[in-house]
Amino acid sequence: MSNLVTFSGANLPSVKSLSTSLRKLTPNGAAAGVAIIKMDRTGHWVFGADQTEIENGSKWAVNPFSFVHGFIAWGDGVVLGEKITSVSDPLPELDVAPPAAIKGWEPQCGMSLKCISGEDAGMEARFTTTSLGGRKAVQELAVVIAAQVDTDESNPVPVVTLGSQHYSHKSYGRIYTPVFEVKSWGSMDGAAPVAEAEVEEAAPARRRRASV
Repeated sequence: MSNLVTFSGANLPSVKSLSTSLRKLTPNGAAAGVAIIKMDRTGHWVFGADQTEIENGSKWAVNPFSFVHGFIAWGDGVVLGEKITSVSDPLPELDVAPPAAIKGWEPQCGMSLKCISGEDAGMEARFTTTSLGGRKAVQELAVVIAAQVDTDESNPVPVVTLGSQHYSHKSYGRIYTPVFEVKSWGSMDGAAPVAEAEVEEAAPARRRRASV
């Protein structure tokens, strides 16, 4: 079995620059045709306006050149301002947050993914997050990619599954955080070798959930 993925876009920086750029991702808007993907409060990964659940066990290739960091200002369910840039660049400078911003400027980070298996194969998505758990998961994935690039720069693309874990908060109850489990590594131009331990599994049933 082989997972195939190619990423669109020209004039990408060299793979050799990835390690340094990815390690700049510290704690401190999607193109047309790109879905917004997120993990909801119940630990399910969903995308689109209808909050459609991803297929359980589906595999996603993460574009290692797509990692971003910056800030966002939210109003009542609406984005009032966003300053975001590639992790190869310094964090954007901040001015005064929009007056209606509930929490002012919040740090955020994220990356782009492409589904390579199941019902949503071929779909490109963008994931950004402001939560502590979400940012930590993105940062940890970035460090893993940087380490991979240091040892094998020909295969910098992680193929991951999207999962979740949770902990109990004394005020907010069960809090879910993202988990990106790397299954294999591939190149930017096509073939992604499957990890030796990976085996073919029957695709689980898919649930479609209404927006809440």
